[in-house]
Amino acid sequence: MNDLYSRHRQVLPDWLALYYDEPIEITHGEGRHVWDSAGNKYLDFFGGILTTMTAHALPEVTKAVGEQAGRIVHSSTLYLNRPMVELAERIAQVSGIPDARVFFTTSGTEANDTALLLATAHRRSNTVLAMRNSYHGRSFSTVGITGNRSWSPTSLSPLQTLYVHGGVRTRGPFAELDDRAFIDACVADLKDILGHTRPPAALIAEPVQGVGGFTSPPDGLYAAFREVLKEHGILWIADEVQTGWGRTGDHFWGWQAHAQSGPPDLVTFAKGIGNGASIGGVIARAEIMNCLDANSISTFGGTQLTMAAGLANLTYLLEHDLQGNARRVGGLLIERLRAVAAQLPGVREVRGRGLMIGIELVRPGTDEADPQAASTVLEVAREGGLLIGKGGGHNTSALRIAPPLSLTVAEAEEGAAILEQALRSAY
Repeated sequence: MNDLYSRHRQVLPDWLALYYDEPIEITHGEGRHVWDSAGNKYLDFFGGILTTMTAHALPEVTKAVGEQAGRIVHSSTLYLNRPMVELAERIAQVSGIPDARVFFTTSGTEANDTALLLATAHRRSNTVLAMRNSYHGRSFSTVGITGNRSWSPTSLSPLQTLYVHGGVRTRGPFAELDDRAFIDACVADLKDILGHTRPPAALIAEPVQGVGGFTSPPDGLYAAFREVLKEHGILWIADEVQTGWGRTGDHFWGWQAHAQSGPPDLVTFAKGIGNGASIGGVIARAEIMNCLDANSISTFGGTQLTMAAGLANLTYLLEHDLQGNARRVGGLLIERLRAVAAQLPGVREVRGRGLMIGIELVRPGTDEADPQAASTVLEVAREGGLLIGKGGGHNTSALRIAPPLSLTVAEAEEGAAILEQALRSAY
């Protein structure tokens, strides 16, 4: 492994982050478990950054990919593509967006990039509203709207971005308000911003902020924002790259916790739909999707191999009610972790819903972030046979827990026990 790490450092960028003091090579997986090159077995509570959505080496997906690879791997969007049409039909059906059109990309970054292109072209404005503490990808345009300094290496951008309050419930100037007053204050902030700028193209928002540490506003915030946006013709883009496909348990899409004023104009997706295959995309009303007045294609978006994986994966997810499993098992896991957290002075909050759970860590006796503790917990959990993630935004540090949605109760208990020991080692 040391040899591979040395080779990695010789040919890959210094800024390409690696977990662990001694990085591991994951060689294979099955179900909710993976193995490294040294033969160590781990319970996977991060799923390749919320990407292995159903299970590792899911037979239905591997079979579909193998059969498709034996026919044709790729032809581009210049030709009719049956698997792409079939997956687009399924996604449009479950999207909740009327007269939906679907465009496939290869990643969440590219999906958000495309949504920004559509919104700014449709509205003829390069001003975008985004949430503080947000993350939307690593392309030039998505870095430019990301409201998280740790993941934004440049202030240069083709867009003018204005940041709105509301993505973090328990920090910031409105944290002490109750939910109704919090929403009212954020709406007032939005209205005030709109009085100081040219008409924006869109608001882009993650229903649950992923990289930011699995933070979210009270249910209904984006519905209240939507009422204001509608008055100005401003579009709403829901970034569902991490929250989509039932991960939050209560809803199939994260935006459905904010649905009182109707669905978003655009939804972006990626990660879990492919179960590791490179699929991203945008869902939008036809009038928005069709607004471009120049030709476009995608060489690799919608390629037959990834579409076969997505179709098999989505079918499995729906037929086995993995959203319901996320709600049930995730609810048990959250309560188990909250019971542990109540005994530890360094755990500020256990938050989330379904199988998207964040644990925010602070220095005991303060409200200050404790990134060293987060790193310690990550290391000790790995030593105990559990893989988790970490994140956070401005002056925060959080552990991120997002297992495959097929997680069993027994596996949830096993992971919680390992995590409890890791947290106790840090505090």
